[in-house]
Amino acid sequence: MSLPIERYAVLSDCRSAALVSDDGSLDWLCLPRFDSASIFAKLLGDDEHGSWSLRPADPQARPSRRYDGDSFVLVTRWEASDGVVDVYEFMPLHPERQGVVRRVVGVSGAVEMTSELRLRFDYARATPWVRQIGSHDMPVLRALAGPDSVVVRGPRLHPDGRAHRAVFAVAAGETVDSVLTWGEAFRDAPDAFDVDDALDHARGWWSEWAGRGGIDGAHRDLAVRSMLVLRALTHADTGGIVAAATTSLPEDFGGARNWDYRYVWLRDAALTLEAYIDHGYLGAAHRWRRWLLRAVAGDPADVQVLYGIAGERDLSERELPQLPGYDGSRPVRVGNGAVDQYQADVLGEVLVALESARLAGLDETRFSWGLQRALVEQVAASIDRPDNGIWEIRGEPRMFTHSRVMVWAALDRGIRAVEEHGLEGPADRWRAARDAVRRRIEERAVDPATGAFRQHEDTDEVDASLLLIPTVGFCAADDPRMRATVARIEQTLLTDGFVLRYRTQTGVDGLAGTEHPFLACSFWLVRQYAAMGRGDDARELMTRLAAVPNDLGLMSEEYDPATGRHVGNTPQALSHLALVAAADALAGRTGRAASRH
Repeated sequence: MSLPIERYAVLSDCRSAALVSDDGSLDWLCLPRFDSASIFAKLLGDDEHGSWSLRPADPQARPSRRYDGDSFVLVTRWEASDGVVDVYEFMPLHPERQGVVRRVVGVSGAVEMTSELRLRFDYARATPWVRQIGSHDMPVLRALAGPDSVVVRGPRLHPDGRAHRAVFAVAAGETVDSVLTWGEAFRDAPDAFDVDDALDHARGWWSEWAGRGGIDGAHRDLAVRSMLVLRALTHADTGGIVAAATTSLPEDFGGARNWDYRYVWLRDAALTLEAYIDHGYLGAAHRWRRWLLRAVAGDPADVQVLYGIAGERDLSERELPQLPGYDGSRPVRVGNGAVDQYQADVLGEVLVALESARLAGLDETRFSWGLQRALVEQVAASIDRPDNGIWEIRGEPRMFTHSRVMVWAALDRGIRAVEEHGLEGPADRWRAARDAVRRRIEERAVDPATGAFRQHEDTDEVDASLLLIPTVGFCAADDPRMRATVARIEQTLLTDGFVLRYRTQTGVDGLAGTEHPFLACSFWLVRQYAAMGRGDDARELMTRLAAVPNDLGLMSEEYDPATGRHVGNTPQALSHLALVAAADALAGRTGRAASRH
């Protein structure tokens, strides 16, 4: 059985991420980027697919863990029969050095520790050639396969079948470091570095960044951790914001709803950008706008739903049969087939976010407004085209209501840019298109029997994305149609107190199996409750949601309220940014909606 997803901590250097379980096993690591092939992939298989265990030899040793303040330095205290140790784990924040540090500090007694290393490169397709290159006093293990190499410094590791093991004792007051550093196989092994300096820098950098967000309110700690997660998923060099740190953690345990989220979705990145802007991180907004200009350069008709971290376009989806999957959930996928979809809401999200940046004081350049104008024109040329929607359905394209509203928002932001900011563009033509989109929504996307917005024009179903309609100014949060929509969502999508995206039983998504409540949707309902004057309901739901993050404040994509298990890829940017928006709403911060009415 795979460990529950909520038992994992994440480490990050803002270029990649590692997942470490609460029993001391590093089970997921891809270097040098989030979307690189794995070095450790036990998360999607077992020990033989790559892992690095570091824990007391005492099988009854008890762990407790925390992050070191507002950072991604993980501290695990182990209480064993022979004493107590603290293990500090982090990824150094260095522009030319990547890897993981695992430092054991003796607290009391003399604890016997075991380190068991199984290196498996390229999603466990390559067992590397391993050799000792250090000295007796300073052991160094180097592993090579294909283009990749890692160096491990620390206690001497001895071969043990297809693994390498070390056993060492740590007495009170002693410190023992194990350091894994990635490098290119055709270059010399990377040099050692000062772990004390790296640890101090990591603590200080994360804490300083978190302190600039101005977050307060009843859920401050969770919101700060969520902002930190968003930063952890933002690539330090390119500015690309990945949707999650993992691939193929299932939405349906044992099923086939397993997707690769280690890429930059324009929608999710635009929503993250707004969270950055709302909390004063304009530097991140500027970097992401530069990323966008590079990624979508060319014909606006060729704009994709998602890109690679540096703006790559070829993200063809394929399966990895050598990995059995989390809890047997197959197939394991890399790449994402949504890259070929048309999702009409995406450009709306981008243009709304860029307007927020403009209102926050980010100056337009000739290139940035030229891009936006071209995107508005592309939207105007596609207003009657069915799409796959925010949920990336793999069934028949539809006229999804949320998508139509975001088409409206895209045109609206173009008009505002011309009329309120003095930028050049055919505002009258865009206005005619915007008004035509509104008329169609009001005529075809509202169910006359209930007065609620529909999921799409050919159904009476609702979906949770309709909760976002007021946030872009299409209507007020207390509009009768929104009140009716909320009532329908409560009737049909609430399960055990949490919100589903939509009813999979309708077959709209073209996929077999089912799924669990989608965490972002429940946070959206909190925000909607708050905006429509149902403050008690908003606080009650937020209290329920505040119990979902694990002991470190991390969330995946979905949640199973029956078992308390996290479901789907983790940590999930959309879940965390939705938490921030909900916390802001309860604290009286209006965020993106403030400039829309």
